[in-house]
Amino acid sequence: MEDLLKKLEAIHYRFKEVGQLIVDPEIIADMDRYVKLNKEYKDLEQVDQMYHRYKNVLDNILSSKQLLETEKDPEMREMAKMELDDLEQERPELEEEIKIMLIPKDPEDDKNVIIELRAGTGGDEACIFVEDVYRMYTMYFKERDWKVEVINSNEGGTKGYKEISMNVEGDGVYGTLKFESGVHRVQRVPETESQGRVHTSAITVAVLPEAEEVDVELNMTDVKRDTFRASGAGGQHVNKTESAIRLTHIPTGIVVECQDGRSQHKNLEKAITVLRSRLYQQELEKVNAERAEQRKSLVSTGDRSAKIRTYNYPQGRITDHRINKTMYNLSAFMNGDIQEMIDALKVAENAEKMKGEN
Repeated sequence: MEDLLKKLEAIHYRFKEVGQLIVDPEIIADMDRYVKLNKEYKDLEQVDQMYHRYKNVLDNILSSKQLLETEKDPEMREMAKMELDDLEQERPELEEEIKIMLIPKDPEDDKNVIIELRAGTGGDEACIFVEDVYRMYTMYFKERDWKVEVINSNEGGTKGYKEISMNVEGDGVYGTLKFESGVHRVQRVPETESQGRVHTSAITVAVLPEAEEVDVELNMTDVKRDTFRASGAGGQHVNKTESAIRLTHIPTGIVVECQDGRSQHKNLEKAITVLRSRLYQQELEKVNAERAEQRKSLVSTGDRSAKIRTYNYPQGRITDHRINKTMYNLSAFMNGDIQEMIDALKVAENAEKMKGEN
């Protein structure tokens, strides 16, 4: 308890200090520092409010105990005892909330992301499921008021997409979506199946934190650049001009394509962003692999070949294999109602982090 209060007090004093710094004219003149301090102030504000709430509970517990020691009046003693019981019940709940708040945040959590969906086993059916999952995510993003832009898409043979990638911008996007990386498996009767047999197909989802120039130094002399004509939908303009871009990062062999923009310049910009994010992800996976040796984590392995979730249409269920959570609202889930699953994954991850802290 004292240890928790000490941690909160240190944050409280830092919060006051940052509050004074962000009104300092010298700091305001230094835009980079001002933005960083403003963000820190916002992050600490919630913890500071919790500090006052917790301190208030502890002070009231103390005064109720003192009252019980000195007070002779039975009615006053009864009131003090009832208040003490309520406070003693509130305190451990509050302490659990505080412990979760004090878990160090991953620095990547506030970043925007690039999401890549790719058809795996299952042919046309996998391509159709890529489109279904793409629709599921875009409906969820709309609900969150996040901005989405398709970077690249490659259509399937008859329907759907072999692959589609998009850029997602908003508050805490990576922190919310990072648990979606992995293999998503679907079990259902394909439209082309005349016998009514259930088939199993799979797609892979990769969620990459969008890297900024400060995160990754990309030397363009290491990059081979090709232009080509875009394929698929997009009208005559897209197909007639060589506006599509392919970048190959020679040291790592990473290949990025971007063909959804109308201008070659825009496609090049987007392709560079994706390449930088892929390189950043590689570095992150190295760091996370080292962390994974120290503690078990849902996201630290970075293993995108791991089967994370099954969507079973005949039973109307979704099962997340990492936390053994099953939900029976498949129709709503595929319409973007995925928050409950995301929250459950966050809770499980925080529980693992707290074990690691102890």
